[in-house]
Amino acid sequence: MTKHINRWGVRTASAIAAMVFASQAAWALAPFKVQDIRVEGLQRVEPGTIFASLPLRVGDEYSDEKGSAAIRALFALGLFKDVRLEANGNVLVVVVEERPTIANVEFAGTKEFDKDALQKAMRDVGLAEGRPFDKALADRAEQELKRQYINKSLYGAEVVTTVTPVERNRVNLTFTVSEGEPARIKEIHITGNKAFSESTLKGLFDLDTGGWLSWYTKSDRYARAKLNADLETLRSYYLQRGYLEFRIDSTQVAISPDKQDIAITINVTEGERFVVSGVKLEGNFLDRDDEFKSLVSIQPGEPYNADKVTETTKAFTEHFGNFGFAFARVEAVPEIDRETNRVAIVLRAEPSRRAYVRRIQVSGNNRTRDEVIRREFRQYEASWYDGDKIKLSRDRVDRLGYFTEVNVETQDVPGSPDQVDLVINVAEKPTGSLQLGAGFSSAEKIALSFSIKQDNVFGSGNYLGVDVNTSKYRRTLVFSTTDPYFTQSGISRTFDLYYRTDKPYQDQGGNYEIVTTGTSVRFGVPFSEVDTVFFGGGLEHTRIKAGTNIPAAYLAYADAYGYSSNGVPLTIGWSRDDRDSALAPNSGRYQRLNSEWSVAGDARYVRANYQYQQYVPLNKKFTLAFNGELGLGKGIGGRPFPVFKNFYSGGLGSVRGFDQGTLGPRDITGASLGGPKKVTLNAELVAPFPGAGNDRTLRVFGFVDAGNVFGDNEKISFGEMRASAGLGLSWISPLGPLRIAYAQPVRKQAGDKIQKLQFQIGTSF
Repeated sequence: MTKHINRWGVRTASAIAAMVFASQAAWALAPFKVQDIRVEGLQRVEPGTIFASLPLRVGDEYSDEKGSAAIRALFALGLFKDVRLEANGNVLVVVVEERPTIANVEFAGTKEFDKDALQKAMRDVGLAEGRPFDKALADRAEQELKRQYINKSLYGAEVVTTVTPVERNRVNLTFTVSEGEPARIKEIHITGNKAFSESTLKGLFDLDTGGWLSWYTKSDRYARAKLNADLETLRSYYLQRGYLEFRIDSTQVAISPDKQDIAITINVTEGERFVVSGVKLEGNFLDRDDEFKSLVSIQPGEPYNADKVTETTKAFTEHFGNFGFAFARVEAVPEIDRETNRVAIVLRAEPSRRAYVRRIQVSGNNRTRDEVIRREFRQYEASWYDGDKIKLSRDRVDRLGYFTEVNVETQDVPGSPDQVDLVINVAEKPTGSLQLGAGFSSAEKIALSFSIKQDNVFGSGNYLGVDVNTSKYRRTLVFSTTDPYFTQSGISRTFDLYYRTDKPYQDQGGNYEIVTTGTSVRFGVPFSEVDTVFFGGGLEHTRIKAGTNIPAAYLAYADAYGYSSNGVPLTIGWSRDDRDSALAPNSGRYQRLNSEWSVAGDARYVRANYQYQQYVPLNKKFTLAFNGELGLGKGIGGRPFPVFKNFYSGGLGSVRGFDQGTLGPRDITGASLGGPKKVTLNAELVAPFPGAGNDRTLRVFGFVDAGNVFGDNEKISFGEMRASAGLGLSWISPLGPLRIAYAQPVRKQAGDKIQKLQFQIGTSF
């Protein structure tokens, strides 16, 4: 309930009442010269407020006209419910009766809306503690609250406003709400359709008649905005398939007398199906007709597709913008031949005038600093308008991950036909995250991990994170901080400080540990708008803490090279990310390459890891996702690859269905050692959860995983790969994306440790 209530009507009524009252109160006084002004009746209002508003001063001649103006001015303050003027000799006495002030605003019975949000909305319209009470504002707020409940499909909601006087001329304001039960959609009918079945068309809608998950999706709750969105989806469906003259004739929404059931009827006219006969260009295309023709996505011989037409006109407009023509007009005019049901598309263009950007404004960032947004812009003030740079700027701001929406508006500058202002509107989202993970095994029973991260500390754009793993066998504590603009050119800097204890093999029951402490610094250099190269260095100390049942491979390494190892690893990496979302991607690609080279100390090695992810949207509901990861390590300087740097596979993040980190080579005791070579392949088919409609926050997926870890003297063999298949559930929860998977190994060998049920929060794959 954030709509601002206009006070103009209230104050106008007050002014009219003031004039009527003034015409009676002021005319009773004969004209006189004011020698003094006295105010009576004040409780909270400062006398200076009265004197500043009065059009009369000591020494002025009092008249009926000035008296009426004085009363109107005082009523207009909105602080008084009664004002009158009296004369005591030559002393003008202003007698006022203050409006009561609001002592408290409370809400009772509200479940659909957060009380803090409601109180903030009340403050925005003037109903807040310490403000004068205005009955008209309270009535309007009550009506607005009822309207918001109607938007939630709660047609039977009742709101009662109670005003309770308390001491010192104050009142308590209470909005008591009886929400009732929401009205639910019982019927949806589409009439007039011939080309497509009613069930096919209703399947496009987010609104439906409910299912067993309606308590979560609320898809059976009517809302006009949702219905309008579904009608646009229906219109788009027809226009994409050649029905150029499709129209929605009417929409009827009927509610039952008890306000519990809703029936929706949509009447449509499909019209004829048209095929594109050709595309023509008309107008001024800057003598670059061939360039514009290459942007045409409309194909002759195919059914008319409104999306292709819109895509083409948008591409034309953006291409004009690349040459500074911010106000270019591109119009697609269909020339219809009804005898053959064919249509020719004429693209008419008028580039208008060239413009440059006068000013760039940022709006909607309540927490994030302006400079954090502005430094991502590649379109600069006082430069020619460039559509490509503006789009790139918008995408860079969106990829920060701090906002749910990022839009750029172009505004004309009055009196300057060759200038525009750009307004970037953002909607902030919480940038802190809590990530949790867990797995079950016979050894650890349950292993927990969590991390607390803040991607936008104090609105500065800096990252601060703490990762903790409380596993009985693998404990981790990592502090990390990143300044994405360590230099003005966009070079980032990251500091890491970490402490890890590790028992690579869980089932021995010994008390040995691998303890690693270290620190590192990394820099990220943007080599292009989409590519970033990372490099850095660090210091690392690893100690093999001997104990009972230590694996033979670790004991052999310690006997040969010592129980303590120091290393000076240098790192270099590269990343590219053009996914549409980091939390629930549906399209795009992600690539990451990290390498490590220990150039000094006791441990000498090179280690590299490459990851590739691809997301392919099959249609509106289904997404195909692929993930591949390759890790390689090699010892240098005549030394083997350190066993404590081995890769591990199995479980979450690799091959589901196998116990965490148990795949790969084993020593004579049966301990899983990991290895210097790792291959992981994953494929997922993601679909809406049954009964959840088109809700993308709750989805199911089927998956196939394959992978393994190989020893230093082993070749990577796909014949030795372990594989599994299964089903899972993903949910964008308040803590992050929750994924639960049940996997069945389909390729395994004797001795493999199986872990069929796993879940994780905060990661994909």
